[in-house]
Amino acid sequence: MDEQTSIHRRKLLEFFSASPLLAPSAARALAGIAAFGTTEAVAQSYDVLRAAPVMNGDLIASPAQALNVFDFEPVAKKELPPAHYGYLASGVDADKTLKANRDDFDKIHVRARRLIDVRKIDTTVKIFGETWASPIALAPVSSVGAFHPEAEAAAARACKVKGHQMILSTVGSTSIEDVIKERGAPVWYMLYPTDDWAVTEKLVKRAEAAGAPAIVLTVDRQGGRNTETLFRERRSDTRTCTDCHTPGFKNEVSRKPMFDDIDVSKVTNLYGTGMTWDYVKRLRGIVKGKLVLKGIMTQEDAKIALTHGVDALIVSNHGGRAEESLQSTIGALPEVVGAVNGKIPVLIDGGFRRGTDVLKALALGATAVCVGRPYVWGLAAFGQPGVEMVLTLMQREFETIMRQVGATKLSEITSKSVRIV
Repeated sequence: MDEQTSIHRRKLLEFFSASPLLAPSAARALAGIAAFGTTEAVAQSYDVLRAAPVMNGDLIASPAQALNVFDFEPVAKKELPPAHYGYLASGVDADKTLKANRDDFDKIHVRARRLIDVRKIDTTVKIFGETWASPIALAPVSSVGAFHPEAEAAAARACKVKGHQMILSTVGSTSIEDVIKERGAPVWYMLYPTDDWAVTEKLVKRAEAAGAPAIVLTVDRQGGRNTETLFRERRSDTRTCTDCHTPGFKNEVSRKPMFDDIDVSKVTNLYGTGMTWDYVKRLRGIVKGKLVLKGIMTQEDAKIALTHGVDALIVSNHGGRAEESLQSTIGALPEVVGAVNGKIPVLIDGGFRRGTDVLKALALGATAVCVGRPYVWGLAAFGQPGVEMVLTLMQREFETIMRQVGATKLSEITSKSVRIV
């Protein structure tokens, strides 16, 4: 077929594909046929394959229809009561730090390499002697039962199916014993210490007895916070919130199974207000396994953590809801990595939505990343299958960008894989 004939055929097919009488799926198919014999052929054939299944309306009706993790959020918003969605969506003050967590990924460009055989890649990473299938883990999220009745149990089963690690929150809706049972393997335990040392000890002992290899102390919630988005969304919630939420710490944790059979009568706050480095030293004295600090954002604190025998750090601003600092976690990562100088693993959370985000963090020295809101969107929208698809999409995107930078294993993702602009 000569070039002129090809041009005429393509124009004819493009005319038909633009017709309002033609079904959208047929139009997409014709667009692919029109591209045969042109440089657009491969790209168009991929687009046709990604088109199914057909959607009715703007919201996905099944996990299989999702093109990326963002597709789950509007479905979650539709499914959840306004106050519950507000809690999930809220940052602090004007949500500028929450936004910075996302925006600052755009300041890091990926350097693509060519002519490297990347047909086989390995995404495993070893942390504390355990091999993870992927550097993508689930971050701790509080009160997951507010988003789906199966709560962390469904998330744990998704992690088992897809091969990911997860961290359970102290105020999760599922006990650590049940989460480990559903995942079929140990999970990390995130500790809110409270201001009663006796309670702290019991929480740590229970988590370690269940098999948790790491205790993750959250240190970024001592100053209080102003969650305006939550307060705004709550205004439109017609339910009586006091039916579930009543004043007092005992009532606050009455539906949190990790506090079962623990005397909380002396507790006045969950976050251990007044904690200092002496507290970390004291905690190090009772934690038999690994001790991780979550919420470190500066090189100064990272260096002090090393002197206190901490085994790993998680760079975190609580998903943009700890303080309105405008400091993103991806922006803080390099100085924390530089401070520890390879002595301990550095993980990170905050704003991770794409596989490219994961690669950028690893290129800047992170050992692994933790994902919070996206998995809860998937859970709220579709339960366990939603969480599975969120993990599938992020892992698929991560593997794709690994190939584009010419990395066949995580150790080949280096500072040369990105450029900060």
